[in-house]
Amino acid sequence: MFGEVAVRAVRRLSAYVLTLVVAAGLLVLAGPAAGSADAASVCHGRPTRTIGFATGELRLYRTRQYVCALAVTRRPGPRQVMSVSLQPRGGRATVNAGRFTRQAGPVTVHALNRCVRASAAVSGRGTSTGWILC
Repeated sequence: MFGEVAVRAVRRLSAYVLTLVVAAGLLVLAGPAAGSADAASVCHGRPTRTIGFATGELRLYRTRQYVCALAVTRRPGPRQVMSVSLQPRGGRATVNAGRFTRQAGPVTVHALNRCVRASAAVSGRGTSTGWILC
């Protein structure tokens, strides 16, 4: 009698463990954004501004202490010249420039109680802000 109960308990436990292993494997294979058409942002914080220009857009994100920026092209595909720059007032600019397929950045600066100036360019056309997010 005791042997049957132990066998049932072992079978239940092994079935439970097998279910957990299969679920974990599916999460690893599928990833958290399976089926999502839009890629998640690589900047932390809430989106504060999106400034469009002819060949792309400048996206700004903010947390309490930091500001993050991305330059995203309107037509992803072949590599093209892109740059994004973010400068806190009284500090040095942080720049990411090069030949990218989809986006330049992210660049992040510490901007607690400071204004920032941002600029972005894709294929020679771009935009720039004055002092914002004060």
